[in-house]
Amino acid sequence: MSSNRPYLLRAIYDWITDNQLTPYVLVDATVEGVRVPPQVVKNGQVVLNLAMRAVANLELGNEFIAFQARFSGVSQAIRIPVQAVLALYAQENGQGMMFPAEDGDVPPPAPGPEDPGPGPADGPQKPRRSPHLRVVK
Repeated sequence: MSSNRPYLLRAIYDWITDNQLTPYVLVDATVEGVRVPPQVVKNGQVVLNLAMRAVANLELGNEFIAFQARFSGVSQAIRIPVQAVLALYAQENGQGMMFPAEDGDVPPPAPGPEDPGPGPADGPQKPRRSPHLRVVK
């Protein structure tokens, strides 16, 4: 079955622009295939403005988001695999959607010999207490 992420991205983008808000996308710049100017990447992530006044030739495809944008006055071709998108939201109010890692994106860690995982020999586990805060004056 195909991923629903590109369909959700298009729907959220349309919803944001229909409400005259500014769509921003948060991208994991470490994902293979992400093509953005290196000077805009901070901590392995980049936030990009997808408003029609900020980009040209925007294509929200099933595999990639592609567009032209200016960085320091220089037009650059941007290409982002849809699996690299972490969030799409309205800049004005933060409303939008965050996207979890897809099943094929990052494999879960396999238990090694030092971490065999929980088993019947482990015995009963202690229930976790909920965290609490206390005001200190």
